[in-house]
Amino acid sequence: MQLYAVETGRFALDGGAMFGVVPWTIWHKLIPPDSLNRIPMALRCLLIQTDNRLLLVDNGIGHKYNEKFAGIYAIDHETHTLDKSLAQLGFSRSDVTDVILTHLHFDHAGGSTVRDAEGKVRPAFPNARYYIQKSHWEWAHNPNPRERASFFPENYDPIAEAGQLVLLEGETEVVPGVFIRVVNGHTEGQQLVEVHYKSYKILYAADLFPTSAHIPLPYVMAYDVRPLVTFAERQQYLPWIVREQVVLFYEHDAAVECSTVRLTPEGRYERGETFPLSQLG
Repeated sequence: MQLYAVETGRFALDGGAMFGVVPWTIWHKLIPPDSLNRIPMALRCLLIQTDNRLLLVDNGIGHKYNEKFAGIYAIDHETHTLDKSLAQLGFSRSDVTDVILTHLHFDHAGGSTVRDAEGKVRPAFPNARYYIQKSHWEWAHNPNPRERASFFPENYDPIAEAGQLVLLEGETEVVPGVFIRVVNGHTEGQQLVEVHYKSYKILYAADLFPTSAHIPLPYVMAYDVRPLVTFAERQQYLPWIVREQVVLFYEHDAAVECSTVRLTPEGRYERGETFPLSQLG
């Protein structure tokens, strides 16, 4: 197995929404906002290469957005795109055999489809199966008013129409050493990906821990549909992360790719050592 961090671009989200009840006086020192109160966010994916499979976890925003949408979210593909990053590693989208989608919000699944020269939207990975929780698939097709703006059917319906969709029901092992974990606070049926690599356990934290600044227990996003469930899930995961020395891989942290977590003598969880994924060998 080989692991690669894949940068697909940058965007920005409202800092207050990202930190929920945490006051501006605290969070703005952790991730300084721009003049519109937005904080910089990565669109970082995980590429897992095995003997005969190439798995991609999430795929960024994609390129189907309009100018207004790009302005609202400060989308930046100047330096990084999915295709550029894959090419730098010697791969292309046609090499990907499996796409694991943590959930179907536009910043995680927008790159799942592309618009071709004729204007038709089709799967971006022609030879891949796409994995999503059945409960989340149903949720995305009947979104609540609070979450509706995060779902765009053009990002995922063409996958089903092409026969490339695999609906999962609960936790499973996709390939040896790659496990799906399910949490339900941020959205229904969000998939975390736990990878056993060499002597390490790596958790693709998705939106349970979107950045390394979100490790303290109360730092729950206002975007979460069930914030108290998220809090309980973090209470469940953090002791395991510390005990097993799990490496967190951050999808949205613009500055930190991976870190450990430590428990302070006062009983608070905080970011430990930070490092790039490549440091794991």
